[in-house]
Amino acid sequence: LGLPVSLCQSCFGYPLSIFFIVVNEFCERFSYYGMRALLILYFRLFIGWNDNLSTAIYHTFVALCYLTPILGALIADSWLGKFKTIVSLSIVYTIGQVVMAVSSINDLTDFDHNGTPNSMSVHVALSMIGLALIALGTGGIKPCVSAFGGDQFEEGQEKQRNRFFSIFYLAINAGSLLSTIITPMLRVQQCGIHSTQACYPLAFGVPAALMAVSLIVFVMGSRMYKKLKPQGNVMAKVVKCIGFAIKNRFRHRSKKFPKREHWLDWAKEKYDERLICQIKMVTRVMFLYIPLPMFWALFDQQGLLKIQPDQMQTVNAILIVIMVPIMDAVVYPLIAKCGLNFTSLRKMTVGMFLASMAFVAAAIVQVEIDKTLPVFPKGNEVQVKVLNIGNNSMSVSFPGTTVTLDQMSQTHEFLTFDVNKLTSINISSAGSPATPVTYNFEQGHRHTLLVWGPSHYRVVKDGLNQKPEKGENGVRFVNTFDESFNVTMDGKVYIDVTSHNASAYQFFPSGAKSFIVHSPEISPQCKNNFTSSSLEFGSAFTYVITRKEDSCPDLKIFEDISPNTINMALQIPQYFLITCGEVVFSVTGLEFSYSQAPSNMKSVLQAGWLLTVAVGNIIVLIVAGAGQFSEQWAEYVLFAGLLLAVCIIFAIMARFYTYINPAEVEAQFDMDEKKKYLGKDSLYPKLDTDVQTQM
Repeated sequence: LGLPVSLCQSCFGYPLSIFFIVVNEFCERFSYYGMRALLILYFRLFIGWNDNLSTAIYHTFVALCYLTPILGALIADSWLGKFKTIVSLSIVYTIGQVVMAVSSINDLTDFDHNGTPNSMSVHVALSMIGLALIALGTGGIKPCVSAFGGDQFEEGQEKQRNRFFSIFYLAINAGSLLSTIITPMLRVQQCGIHSTQACYPLAFGVPAALMAVSLIVFVMGSRMYKKLKPQGNVMAKVVKCIGFAIKNRFRHRSKKFPKREHWLDWAKEKYDERLICQIKMVTRVMFLYIPLPMFWALFDQQGLLKIQPDQMQTVNAILIVIMVPIMDAVVYPLIAKCGLNFTSLRKMTVGMFLASMAFVAAAIVQVEIDKTLPVFPKGNEVQVKVLNIGNNSMSVSFPGTTVTLDQMSQTHEFLTFDVNKLTSINISSAGSPATPVTYNFEQGHRHTLLVWGPSHYRVVKDGLNQKPEKGENGVRFVNTFDESFNVTMDGKVYIDVTSHNASAYQFFPSGAKSFIVHSPEISPQCKNNFTSSSLEFGSAFTYVITRKEDSCPDLKIFEDISPNTINMALQIPQYFLITCGEVVFSVTGLEFSYSQAPSNMKSVLQAGWLLTVAVGNIIVLIVAGAGQFSEQWAEYVLFAGLLLAVCIIFAIMARFYTYINPAEVEAQFDMDEKKKYLGKDSLYPKLDTDVQTQM
């Protein structure tokens, strides 16, 4: 078992070995989340897949990572033991990360040194092999590491063990938080041998190095660990025992056979009572897990809460890092001092309730946001905005209204019409005849009418029927030059913006962006680089490139969609509630799964806990797109109601659960077996004495 336990307990009453386990988990989670943060960008920008394929492969990989824990748990509890399983699969994991980093080396197949790989299939094959190895590695060790950490504690150390699971969860989120900040920063660096590009090898290489560090740190603590030996093919025995119990019960279904206390008791004719008791422990916990996939499916919808800038996505991880120690060191002790018996299942029920309240808070915020949203066309409606990019005042008449615009100006808002009633639009200016606008307006869309002369116009379909997603900002360019130009803005290129026409929108995060206009009409003496206005969140703009009196390019900015005006601080309550719910629910679930599992099935029950997350994610994929709501707040209210319903069902099931101490139950079986053994042995000395007397 390694060193004596007394030598291991040298750090504030905790086994010193858990230090290595926690550092190992931090490095492993940094490695996993750092790699995962880049995947969709890697698929889209490096391999060149479209959004749908990239997202499908990404979700398949994530689902595999939550399904492979069952395999890792079976290997650990039945064959290799937790320590050897973690080491073996960590090696597989590290190889997978290295293969993934190698797959992103552009120069690997760039034989003609033009910056583009000559054989993209090699990169695809390597990346798929790497992801398969990573899924096997990360999923396989996931249930073993937490269970192995729990194994380091002795009887009577329940308080320390509970705190270990809190620290363990803290390490998970700290690793996740740092990696999702650092690896995207590494990706934007430029590197390469023959041509410089986004540095995916460095961004994937750092997670690979962290995984190697994770493995080394874990092996360094080897002599300190308490290593429990696996007890044979436990799962095969469990399946056979359950099968026999069901079959035997079916055979004895007649009323003449007396009922037994538990349906598994029908296996007593063939299997020993210890195994039957251990299976009872597992099935009772697994029964409690039945509503949990639905909870995870709904909880997973917290992604919908991210209705403003991307920076808010890190709030959840930051709050977890803050809340785990506060819950563990302040909240739980205060509840205990109040004399309340805050059991594990009660904590999990409260976690569910807090998560449902987070969606209520989100619904309230969404109602406030909806009050500030622009009105978009619905049904048969169309919306039209006029933008005068000419040098003279222009008048445009619509059915029932006429607008007059000075040079380089636009209407203050979009005008809304029924598409069937938009029968005539005429453009005119002083001293010129009216010109009718002929265009087949598309219902349900916004349009911009560009005018630059009495008989010169162009209608552009905007393509924006909602606020830009994820708090980004839409920017499009209008060309008033005589020839086409290209624009490069913050790494994105607007190609071939034709004369007196508008480009499509491209989307950017907040902040001021620099851009360059490439046109043969711009003389070398003129400045062709500009800086945008400071973009906020959820806005859209039209940037008109025009000429100054000296023929050099000039920039005019027009607002199409105003930025969000709801303060981001209003979202803090929903993040706080969802984080508290996650901390109370997830940390407690890990500890509960370990504490209620028999010694030979610790990893299996941890895998069962993770399997509820996997099934929840699968439910999300199946029902994605079903039951779309026209109002976002109504969807939040539905989620809150469903979460509350799951919470109530779980609370009722938990009410009838009886806590046990598997170690005490197994110790009782050991004592009973020892008594039987001693009872049998005592016959032989007595026989020897009798024989000796007769002799």
